[in-house]
Amino acid sequence: DWTSAPQTVNPQLVEVEPWRGDVEAAVQHLSARLTDDWMVVLTAEGEGTARRMHELLTEHGIRASIVDDVDATTTEPTVQIVRMHQRRGFASQRLHLVVHSTGDLVENPDQDNPSARRMPRRRRNQIQPMELKAGDLVVHERHGVGRYVEMIQRTVAGATREYLVIEYASARRGQPGDRLFVPMDSLDQISRYVGGDAPSLDKMGGADWKKRKSRAKKAVRKIAAELIKLYAARQATKGHAFGPDTTWQRELEDAFAYVETPDQLTTIADVKADMEQVVPMDRLVCGDVGYGKTEIAVRAAFKAVQDGKQVAVLVPTTLLVQQHLQTFTERYAGFPVNVAALSRFQTDAEAKAVREGIERGTVDVVVGTHRLLSSQVKFNDLGLVIIDEEQRFGVEHKEALKQLRVNVDVLAMSATPIPRTLEMAVTGIREMSTITTPPEERHPVLTFAGSYDEGQVVAAIRRELAREGQVFFIHNRVQSIEKTAKKIRELVPEARVLTAHGQMPEKQLEQIMVDFWERRADVLVCTTIVESGIDISTANTLLIDRADLMGLSQLHQLRGRVGRSRERGYAYFLYPADKPISQTAHDRLATMAAHTDLGAGMAIAMKDLEIRGAGNLLGGEQSGHIADVGFDLYIRLVGDAVSEFRGEKDADEEPEMRIELPVDASLPSDYVETERLRLEMYKRLAQVRDDAEIDAIAEELQDRYGPLPEPVQNLLGVARFRLLCRAVGVRDVVPAGNNIRFSPVQLPESRVMRLKRLYPGSVVKQTAGIILVPKPRTERIGGRMLQGHELLDWASGVITSVIAPQQG
Repeated sequence: DWTSAPQTVNPQLVEVEPWRGDVEAAVQHLSARLTDDWMVVLTAEGEGTARRMHELLTEHGIRASIVDDVDATTTEPTVQIVRMHQRRGFASQRLHLVVHSTGDLVENPDQDNPSARRMPRRRRNQIQPMELKAGDLVVHERHGVGRYVEMIQRTVAGATREYLVIEYASARRGQPGDRLFVPMDSLDQISRYVGGDAPSLDKMGGADWKKRKSRAKKAVRKIAAELIKLYAARQATKGHAFGPDTTWQRELEDAFAYVETPDQLTTIADVKADMEQVVPMDRLVCGDVGYGKTEIAVRAAFKAVQDGKQVAVLVPTTLLVQQHLQTFTERYAGFPVNVAALSRFQTDAEAKAVREGIERGTVDVVVGTHRLLSSQVKFNDLGLVIIDEEQRFGVEHKEALKQLRVNVDVLAMSATPIPRTLEMAVTGIREMSTITTPPEERHPVLTFAGSYDEGQVVAAIRRELAREGQVFFIHNRVQSIEKTAKKIRELVPEARVLTAHGQMPEKQLEQIMVDFWERRADVLVCTTIVESGIDISTANTLLIDRADLMGLSQLHQLRGRVGRSRERGYAYFLYPADKPISQTAHDRLATMAAHTDLGAGMAIAMKDLEIRGAGNLLGGEQSGHIADVGFDLYIRLVGDAVSEFRGEKDADEEPEMRIELPVDASLPSDYVETERLRLEMYKRLAQVRDDAEIDAIAEELQDRYGPLPEPVQNLLGVARFRLLCRAVGVRDVVPAGNNIRFSPVQLPESRVMRLKRLYPGSVVKQTAGIILVPKPRTERIGGRMLQGHELLDWASGVITSVIAPQQG
């Protein structure tokens, strides 16, 4: 046994540097160690990982063997792979021993980042970071809709701070608009306006805004009551609490051929945590097309099957049934899990056999279209429903789903979160996970929008054929689709062209899709039938004829069909050269061209709201209220009303706070350079609700931009001071002549005495609820005025020693 040396030796262990995915460097290092007669051990957590490591090393010409125990006597130059949990590797020069963990070799973001699993479950009522351009419309909770002008620094009473400048309608005719300077610590009052067509600007503090806002509030209370009913029914229901992960679960996860992204790991952890609760899960996973949502479904379904439950996977199209069936079957190979499909492509006899299997309980996982919702399908013991692209199901299917939802765990997946589900998620009635990290080696799809040009179409198809790829040509009119296909055959005679549309007989359509999938054709001329979920990694060019007639989420889904492998994807959105296109269509195409980055689904869903004027979000009558107050504020009103119904807090809005101590508190532009990032940080600081959040922001700033300069430390200090003031109900802390004014404050007699003893010269105005405390100096006579963090510490002292109720 290699651990039982006859005498004690100090091995002098040192930690080894991880290679973070640099396989070449790892191979060189391991070869050198073996050549120098070192003993090399590699630890792997599961059987699957051990086998993958073995393959990886053997491929690179390094001898390796999987062992149950390390053999210290071996003289063979072999890497010994042993199954055990080891977070970090170490080496001992004295023992000529080096131990590496799999995490050293493969870049696993979760390995070094324990906080990755503990990311905030839900950022309260925050939809998107502020991204403002000059001229954008914004909503201030008190003053209504205004226009963002700029972000400026101002020095007042020797203290420098940053402000947003917002322009409102002029109070007097013919005069320039009024301007509001919003200090950065009040940014929680502001959101971008997303609603209907550009509304007219409000007047600052005008009655019109108050009216519109109270109308919206009334409407929102009705919605909140409905949501709460739904939520209460779910909370009161006892579902099945799934057990912790099994060994098989770990083996399945180890066999995943890719490195999980941090978002995927967080989402998987959240889903499992939800499943292990007694309350039925209702989680929405938003992730762009091809971001690994299917793998989350695979793992969740497997967890349910381990507990003897059945899983229904609902997908919108028959072709997706085939693809999911293949994925699930491949991932579950080697495990006793029976996966079946139920769709229109089966004969009646096949469908009947599957239905019987479901009823008897011999089918563990069934993938199907809305046929799964028919009354003929009876589950033996259904435990989990997975819904892919929920927005594609019709109203009657959604009703059937609602019935299922009450006591079964539900995992819904969507690439463009539709506003209704977005709204549910934001207010926490439904948990939401967002996957924004693209898989490694994925490139954004290059997107072109322009008028139809035959030369460009031919060039695009030929370029794709030259790299042995395939092309989708979307033509959304069945009557003329054959004519279009004929035209393409004439333009590019060497291409093999197929056509597909939804009016074809089912069997024929399936055959064409399978032929294209198996590369028996180069160009598929089709309607938007390919929109949802079809996964053909060799098809990397997309041409859309009459893109001006399609909706945003549709365009986004279609574009997600290409660029799914390591090849760069190309998308061409074409409109007729001889006809003018509408402003809405122009905006849509401009949005698609602007949001080419991977993970643009959320941004596009927001923009879609803007373009469609937020109509039919929650039924027609709501769209007017959203247009009145803007989507962000509307969502926040729903959130507040829901909290009030739950008895969590009053829906009376928090009063505006004014903390105007002469303190240099800002993010200097030489510290955080881009305005967008500064704005995002300010917004987050304005929304904090406890000290731990401020600590996390301080840590993040230090990590991203280096040591905190004094103005940044002061900014964090002001945020802490605001929390203290909020806790005791103080709203104003502002200079007033030679004093600092604190209000509203009501002090009993005993504390008035304490105030005058601790801060001589203080004045108490009981009826007005104000106390005036002389500005502090280092010495009573002749000392300098306190500034910066000293002043903040002093003001905090006034609150804790005199105003805070526990001191009474």
